[in-house]
Amino acid sequence: MPTVPIPPRDDSWTLDGLTYSGRLWGPPDGLPVLALHGWMDHADSFAALAPRLDGCRVVALDLSGQGHSDHRAAHATYNIWDDLPQIDALLDRLGWDSAVLLGHSRGANISALYAAARPERVRALVSLDSLVPEPSDDDVVRTLSAFIDQTRKALTRPQRRFPTRADYVDRRCAQGNSRQTSEALADRALRITGAEVRMRADNRLFASSAVKLTRAQVEHVLRAIRCPVLNIWAAEGILARRPTAAELAELGQALVRDYERIEMPGDHHFHLDPGVVGPMAGAILGFLDRQGLRRG
Repeated sequence: MPTVPIPPRDDSWTLDGLTYSGRLWGPPDGLPVLALHGWMDHADSFAALAPRLDGCRVVALDLSGQGHSDHRAAHATYNIWDDLPQIDALLDRLGWDSAVLLGHSRGANISALYAAARPERVRALVSLDSLVPEPSDDDVVRTLSAFIDQTRKALTRPQRRFPTRADYVDRRCAQGNSRQTSEALADRALRITGAEVRMRADNRLFASSAVKLTRAQVEHVLRAIRCPVLNIWAAEGILARRPTAAELAELGQALVRDYERIEMPGDHHFHLDPGVVGPMAGAILGFLDRQGLRRG
């Protein structure tokens, strides 16, 4: 298993009028793996893990409005299901009838929705520190009102600027990310032009969703997932911070027909931790081998 990160190849695809950027690792004829990052991250979220997935062709996408991918049109939204049609189109463009989905956090939630909606296109699901959106019993009218207010404000607010790249890193650290994670994610998150440093991400990603899934809907999603699922949780991640997150793992165990759960040390971005990423890659490759998905 490689111990030194292998440089990725960059690529982009225009899907439904949006240009998506991504990074690619591994042999072109390897096991197809589509990697989807978490909220306000980007393809470099998988820069430590992807090169270690021997025998896999990993395509890590910058989801819309993040990294180097296009922002959505002014009338569009960033609800958790909005990328699903473009993910479907990307598999077509890549020539993949089906693929393994590897998702972290919000990307894991998006992957679960896609696996439920398009079960014939997902060979397996590897979910890092999440599984599905947390069920909500919020007042739907209040949620819609927040969506309208916050989306309109986001459209008129200038993108966040920083005096230097180091200030961006410091801000992520202040928000709970390790310095190692903050450094690893800084470059692709920022547009640096001369003395100006500003975030690439669309402000609308900070806005409330228009609606949130109920518990019954989340359960329906989990029952609809036909592929095997490997759910890897961070010991100091979502489980430690949100008591309701443990319910997601319990629901997965109860409702997904082929579900494995393991826990590994580290925080929410444990897949960027040099001390964790090797064992994590080993666990993922072992899971894929048990499912008979990897050739070597």
